[in-house]
Amino acid sequence: MCGRFSQQLSWAELQRLADLVGQPRNLAPRYNISPTTMIEVIRVAGDSSELVPMRWGLVPYWWKKSLKEVPSTFNARAERVTDGPMWRSAFKSRRCIIPASGFYEWTGPKSTRIPHYFSAPDGRPLAFAGLWDNWRSPEGEDVLSATIIVGPANEWMSAYHNREPVILDWRDTAAWIRGDNPASLLRPLPEDALREWVVSTRVNRSGVGDDDPRMIEAA
Repeated sequence: MCGRFSQQLSWAELQRLADLVGQPRNLAPRYNISPTTMIEVIRVAGDSSELVPMRWGLVPYWWKKSLKEVPSTFNARAERVTDGPMWRSAFKSRRCIIPASGFYEWTGPKSTRIPHYFSAPDGRPLAFAGLWDNWRSPEGEDVLSATIIVGPANEWMSAYHNREPVILDWRDTAAWIRGDNPASLLRPLPEDALREWVVSTRVNRSGVGDDDPRMIEAA
């Protein structure tokens, strides 16, 4: 799965990778992002793309209960996005890219969980395949939200977890958010697509160290 990740992103680099439009922003680095907090998301904007803050944990437009009653929707299984009730509408018309610097997974028993950090070998941003939606609360507030799609892990990643985020080549991101056959892009990563190192157990606690670059240093 993917329940924690980081975004240390440059507007200039994302603009180059995703053809962003809109006013450039200074993007504050974040090192321990947890579900239900706000994240940066790339979605279609005319013939280009835009970077929009959204809640991490998708709330479908048709949701009738309160926000507190939304189940865990920070990940969507790749096998269910085309037909699962929570995902199918967004998959048809509201696909997005969630840019990331890296993500965390854990190994070992719950009492002594060891966190590992994963990033691209060259340090460039990762492009998570995602879905987004716009829900209106009973109070009339529009809530933009998104989820990260996860699929079966490749052989290398399976040493750490049996699932992995679907990470796209940046050259395929336009086909993902605009193309006619997005399901064809929901495939495992090449074996050499990521690097890994063990980090501090501080990351085990959500809401801790979001602004601390030491969170991703090798332990």
